Amino acid sequence: MSAPIAPHAPIAPHAPIAFAKDRTALLLMDLQHFTLGMVETSEAVLARARRARQAALDAGMQVVHVRIGFTEDDHASVPAHHKIFADVARHGIAADDSEETRIHPDLQPEPREHVVTKTRVGALITTDLDRFLRDRGLDTLVLAGVTTSGVILSTVTDTADRDYRLAVLADACADPDPALHETLMGTVIARYADVITAESFAEAARAS
Repeated sequence: MSAPIAPHAPIAPHAPIAFAKDRTALLLMDLQHFTLGMVETSEAVLARARRARQAALDAGMQVVHVRIGFTEDDHASVPAHHKIFADVARHGIAADDSEETRIHPDLQPEPREHVVTKTRVGALITTDLDRFLRDRGLDTLVLAGVTTSGVILSTVTDTADRDYRLAVLADACADPDPALHETLMGTVIARYADVITAESFAEAARAS
């Protein structure tokens, strides 16, 4: 695992780990109207996510779309003390069948891609994603999405504890607080994952 890098340090121009096509999954997380509206750089994030996705598909890697969406029962199950989702549940926000929770049209999943729907911050805790990945021998995860302080951070720490090898596409992630994005990428996330660019991943995928 790479040593932590200093805050605001440049992102590594080349992927420091290899991406075996039969062991790697690209996770595109929370790239929906509901969450993309929170960040100012959504168009750039989408463009880089598209580039990474196409490279993964061309290489024969598994692509997984992680989305957030609540049924009425899901809303009812959120405790009133939940700091993030209590108001979401109370006001019926992010309903599973609403326009705001649809995956962005630029990333419309193909049949060969896998889609999971979650009802908490992390990608695995309320989904069958861990079993899906392990059943297919996928032990290397490449993460992209919004927000950095939400799904990215939560999924990084969770999957690191599950012993996955991790890379995060820093320029295909964003946060409502750009300074927090940079700090998290340069300190906390870099302790668990290789922090790289979407283009360096695409180059590595083409070489896989």
